[in-house]
Amino acid sequence: MRWAPHPPPAIATFDSATAMAMAIARSLDGKDFPDLGQSPFLHAPVAASDLVPRGLRSYLFAVAGAREGVRPDRIETVNSAKLANWLVSLYPQRKFPIVALGSSCGAFVHLCAAAGIPWLPQTVLVPVRRERAGDPEDACEALALGSAPGERLLACNPDVQLHQLHDPNQDRLMVRYMLYFRLKWRCLPEPYRDFLERSLAPGGTILLVACRRSWPTVRVGPRHVFQHGAVGGANEDEYYSGSERVSEHLRHIGSARPRWVSPVSDGISPEAEWGFEDALVDSVVAWARARGTRVLLLSFDRPEDLSAPIADLYRTWYRRRSVPEDRLHVQSFIMLEPHWTMRLGLVPFWMVFNMERSADRLEKFLDERPPFEEIALTLFAHGVDSVGLPPIERWHQLLSRARRRGRFVGVNTRTYPAHFSVFARYQAALRKLKGPRIPFKQMSAEEALHTLAEDHAMRLEQLC
Repeated sequence: MRWAPHPPPAIATFDSATAMAMAIARSLDGKDFPDLGQSPFLHAPVAASDLVPRGLRSYLFAVAGAREGVRPDRIETVNSAKLANWLVSLYPQRKFPIVALGSSCGAFVHLCAAAGIPWLPQTVLVPVRRERAGDPEDACEALALGSAPGERLLACNPDVQLHQLHDPNQDRLMVRYMLYFRLKWRCLPEPYRDFLERSLAPGGTILLVACRRSWPTVRVGPRHVFQHGAVGGANEDEYYSGSERVSEHLRHIGSARPRWVSPVSDGISPEAEWGFEDALVDSVVAWARARGTRVLLLSFDRPEDLSAPIADLYRTWYRRRSVPEDRLHVQSFIMLEPHWTMRLGLVPFWMVFNMERSADRLEKFLDERPPFEEIALTLFAHGVDSVGLPPIERWHQLLSRARRRGRFVGVNTRTYPAHFSVFARYQAALRKLKGPRIPFKQMSAEEALHTLAEDHAMRLEQLC
């Protein structure tokens, strides 16, 4: 089947967890991942979207995203078991020596694809529609709107906690029309248990993937926190207290406000999208101990901490197979294509978002390694001239580090960062890269984990 099983109406498929799970599942089934798993009927209009004026283009992008949201008066229909069941249904039915659970991480997607590891996310996004367009600068408004539906959602789903996120920087287009509800499972949902019973090979291993990124939050209820801001271009203090560059950004976009309107944080929580909630560990370990199953915990501090080690892992893997290791593909956020990365013999380097910090990480990676013959770069389109967004010239400069050729893949540099056509064009552009097609040969998962554990940024611990 070319496309993923039809998702439940409450889940966002255009999100890190769902897109990454779909990409891994299709790769494990020997398939590619066109159009980020979206309907083929959207391909033509998305590919032609750059022909539409930017204002209308951005509006249509935001409204289309908000259509994935559930209405507040339908929040009781959100069922965490149905969300988990859909995620499980993505994967081919066979035995796996390792099953991973936990934090989203684009670099880890490439490890899973190469080593044959299915991954089930701890966190999923449930977008909730606003009844009317709101003020993206006002996080207090979003907090107030989310309180009642959040309480009703949690009453129906006792196995999750709710991290409501409001990011007026990267998600400015979307937060006007929807509330971001991210659910984190606190214990193994029944469909995940069934998948482990059915698909984990005898003597197999459960790998918990734990990103330790945290963020200041506001406590709304026992299992409900509100997070203002997100990982990307601005830092935590800028969301809550403002800064000169935030003021300049707001002036640039025509806002009358000198800073974002923020509630007062009263604690620190796992970051809504990337952070790991430790409450899940106990139920995983209890399930595993009852069956004599090994549980490993792979911990790292920030989402991009795995990017350089996994890129180097691919280089070693290629070298051992006499595949050239000098072609780099830089990917951002959910712009992932693990199947064609391996078929083309590309070294994957993942950026959490195409912001200045990620550009700095890429530059450091390039500084510390021999030059690559080719560098290909795909940039996510979020449509906003946000705080911390590098100009397109910065990416041209990084591409110039290639010894022979640096190129954008699917990116329209004239319409960046509102180049929404990239969602339909990136995969076809990637397939057109010249070079031999490499036959797949699975990477040793145990050896890969041992190699990652030797890197100082990663911690690998056996829990049982």
